[in-house]
Amino acid sequence: MAEVSYTPRLKGHYDDVVRTRLVEKFGYKNAMQVPRVEKVVINMGVGEGVGDSKKVTSAARDLGLIAGQKPVITKARKSIATFKLREGMAVGTKVTLRKAQMYEFLDRLVNIALPRVRDFRGLSAKSFDGRGNYSLGIKEHIIFPEVNYDQVEQIWGMDIVVCTSARTDEEARALLDELNFPFRK
Repeated sequence: MAEVSYTPRLKGHYDDVVRTRLVEKFGYKNAMQVPRVEKVVINMGVGEGVGDSKKVTSAARDLGLIAGQKPVITKARKSIATFKLREGMAVGTKVTLRKAQMYEFLDRLVNIALPRVRDFRGLSAKSFDGRGNYSLGIKEHIIFPEVNYDQVEQIWGMDIVVCTSARTDEEARALLDELNFPFRK
């Protein structure tokens, strides 16, 4: 059975509106110079997974619901005696989103999840890394509607990194502004 191909809403908005606005603002001569979102990496560190491996699998299950694809369980690279950590123990989970799933996730993040954050005043504009990538941390993964609050064993924090093809932070900020990221004014 063939999969039905469709364009995510945010991808259509990027193609129709955002690209032309960025060309006007920065005066790109080539269409390939226009910044675009290349990937989104979502990471959940599960420090308590050292004592109980079920916590890592439950965090991976929740991250799979949020991202829409199966996450990878990350393992410790070094043994650290003070944390009772051995090399190879499961300490977190991560997933990398690209193409359609990436746009669907960003759409849900900006329009559904972030407005559900308690005392939300906007995203910090200082979280760019100097090469056009943006990082943000979320304290509670239950802000996503895919996660059933009644089945959650523990509330986890998560890191989200939006990797763009922009060369500077100014270009990346303009791209994310056009994609409706709610930055603080």
